[in-house]
Amino acid sequence: MPMPESTRNQPLGGNAMPRFAGPATMMRLPTASSAAGLDACFVGVPFDIGTSNRAGARFGPRAIRAESCLLRPYNMATRAAPFDSMQVADIGDVAINTFNAPKCMDIITDAYDAILQHDCVPLTLGGDHTIVLPILRAMFKKHGPVGLVHVDAHADINDTMFGEKIAHGTPFRRAVEEGLLDGKRVAQIGLRGSGYTAEDFDWPRSQGFRVVQAEECWYKSLAPLMAEIRAQLGAGPVYLSFDVDGLDPSFAPGTGTPEIGGLSIWQALEIIRGCRGLDIVGGDLVEISPPYDLSGNTALVGANLLFEMLCVLPKVAYRA
Repeated sequence: MPMPESTRNQPLGGNAMPRFAGPATMMRLPTASSAAGLDACFVGVPFDIGTSNRAGARFGPRAIRAESCLLRPYNMATRAAPFDSMQVADIGDVAINTFNAPKCMDIITDAYDAILQHDCVPLTLGGDHTIVLPILRAMFKKHGPVGLVHVDAHADINDTMFGEKIAHGTPFRRAVEEGLLDGKRVAQIGLRGSGYTAEDFDWPRSQGFRVVQAEECWYKSLAPLMAEIRAQLGAGPVYLSFDVDGLDPSFAPGTGTPEIGGLSIWQALEIIRGCRGLDIVGGDLVEISPPYDLSGNTALVGANLLFEMLCVLPKVAYRA
């Protein structure tokens, strides 16, 4: 039995307009000037002032949108039909201050306050990982301390970087200090590589985080792990933050701080699909650096993972 034609926004189909043409929005969705009337939105934060190594993530939102033209509206694996059950649009980019990182934190928080006042779930196209701190500040105002599923090669819990408190390696230390996270409802997946001290991974454990190093993920499905994490996080709001360097650089080379021995694409899909059933109140995909992504493959991965995030939001309907 075919589903009735939706009155909600739909991505522009490849048979209506060639995929190399049409609007340069996420999935070629309609644009909106605000989150009013939306259940979920895609929003770009073209910020990379906090990057410590290879810059370029400011161009990430544009690159992700460009590659997203290949996506179709239904998830053939999970049977999720997000555009049949939610009103979704691309609301453009946050107008960051290119020269002042502290000012950007307030600009970003204010932008997400405006989104959340409409009960809209934001899915963010980064940008470097610094941006999760101001987003979590807005989430705290709306929801109180949130749970977190964090996929990354790095824990991002440095106290300072070059003496600075605000950078892409510090956001989750600041989030803990500010009470933005419920530490017992936090899971960090894919951490690996060399470090400065054992505290790099032990400090989050001391806060109650579950830390799953990449070596624990090798050669296996992560579906059982995600069942455990769903039980750990339980009821209550959860934010999903995905640094593309959580993936092995063979899958996602276009990033600022690549680390060998990372997660596979199929494990990334298992993690995001394993979040179904959690009360996801927002998500991000960060650290894509197009200057190091010569084929566009990393941006294509990012676009697909953001679509997968859309497909696990609580309001999504599934086809029988």
